Amino acid sequence: MTRTTLRRRLVVTFVALAALIGVLVVSAVVLSLRLYDAQGAVVQRLFRTYVASADLNAALLDQETGFRGYALTRDPDYLAPYREGRRTTAAVEPRLRRAERDYPALRAGRVRVEEAADRWQAEVAGPGIRQLQAGEPLDRAELDRGKAIFDEVRTAVADYRSLIVAQRRNRVAELDRDVTLLFGTLAAGLVLVLVSAGLTWVALRRWVTQPLERLGAEVDRVEGGDLSRKVSVTEAPAEIAVLAEQIDGMRARILHEYALAEASRLEALDSRRLVEEQAEDLRRSNTELEQFAYVASHDLQEPLRKVASFCQLLERRYKGQLDERGDQYIEFAVDGAKRMQQLINDLLAFSRVGRSGSGFAQVDLEDVLAQAERQLEVTIADAGAVVTHDPLPTIEGDRSLLVQLLQNLIGNGVKFRGQDAPRIHLSAARSGDDPQVWELSCSDNGIGIEPQYEDKIFVIFQRLHGRDVYGGTGIGLAMCKKIVEHHGGRLWLDTTPREAPGALLRWTLPEAQPTERAAYSSVSTTTDTTSEERTRGDAAVRG
Repeated sequence: MTRTTLRRRLVVTFVALAALIGVLVVSAVVLSLRLYDAQGAVVQRLFRTYVASADLNAALLDQETGFRGYALTRDPDYLAPYREGRRTTAAVEPRLRRAERDYPALRAGRVRVEEAADRWQAEVAGPGIRQLQAGEPLDRAELDRGKAIFDEVRTAVADYRSLIVAQRRNRVAELDRDVTLLFGTLAAGLVLVLVSAGLTWVALRRWVTQPLERLGAEVDRVEGGDLSRKVSVTEAPAEIAVLAEQIDGMRARILHEYALAEASRLEALDSRRLVEEQAEDLRRSNTELEQFAYVASHDLQEPLRKVASFCQLLERRYKGQLDERGDQYIEFAVDGAKRMQQLINDLLAFSRVGRSGSGFAQVDLEDVLAQAERQLEVTIADAGAVVTHDPLPTIEGDRSLLVQLLQNLIGNGVKFRGQDAPRIHLSAARSGDDPQVWELSCSDNGIGIEPQYEDKIFVIFQRLHGRDVYGGTGIGLAMCKKIVEHHGGRLWLDTTPREAPGALLRWTLPEAQPTERAAYSSVSTTTDTTSEERTRGDAAVRG
């Protein structure tokens, strides 16, 4: 079923309301303009015309009074009001003519007034003044005839003023009607606004709030755990219906992800049980490794020491008594026993990395380097080596392991030297990937390492040279890698081409100790302490 969108419904509703309000506004504006015009006509134009007609009536009366006074007394002073009245009449006539542009009905009345006044001037005032100025008096009949003609002037002025009043009365009636219409329009507009507000509230209630309330109820049921219930809203605009479909889609995805999560949880439980079993196997293996370390340090080394000792005794006692091949066999046996002892000692040291029991603490690498140089003092002096370094940071770690790390790296730089005197340089800088990590490096000017051996050099007992060229067991860099990884870092060979000869090894060390590393160290400390106590106890029993 096609749903009408909420936007379309609101647009149609508000357009209709806007059209009605627009009609009311236009009507109110038209009525206001008419009201303003009627008010101007009543207050300004008609009132001024009425005042001008009063001035005209007064001016005509002044003329008549001045003429009659001059006719009765022959005193020239009476002509002053007459002349002033004529000037006023001439000035008032343009004011009366201006009103005729808006009220043409007033023209006929003004014309009758002018015609009556002109007749009085032509037949009475003008000839009478000239006659009096000539010394001839006016008789009573002429005066009465002049008064009768002026009465026509009075009648014409009165009719003209009555016409102005009638026009004013009509405009006042129109003004009252326009005011009534204006107030009616405003009242209708107010009612329309109230009705519009009511209709808008009802429309929003029906089209928005009620569907959203129903949608919210559906969502509450889903939130309460009823994920199998489909989310839908009836009698709702298209937008809210689409929103309900989207929420239902999200519900379906959540239900699917919940099923996956439940399956993952069960799988995690199985994995946890497997990890616990493997951890138990690891603990058992560690115990066996400790037992092996004990056997290797006592039971294996003791026979080796005896073999080496007796071989050395044979060498000293029978040297020169045997042939050259016999002396060589004895020398091979002594050397093999010594190398076996060194291999066992190195293997023990490799297996005990991280199990020394000293734990993590704040370690100044400057002091660590100084101690490593002291332990290599004879080797460095014999080789004429120079060890330099940039400022080194303070980190958390195992001091003894870090001393061994730097000692092995510096020792390799001295051992695998070229024709020039060895030069080893150490540097440190913040890692560009993580400011909480230090990146350190050790470079030398020795024979270097080919890039294809970058993985092989970190494998235990792997050698790139024969024993007759460079001594050692091939465990040094493997030991360094294990120490660095124990501290949460990594060690690698920098294979970037360089102009200077030699090898460049880089490694990272976190500035702060990882929590799990600290826990591992504490467990190792307990285990090693127990192992050492057991070793001391066994030694005491053997002694």
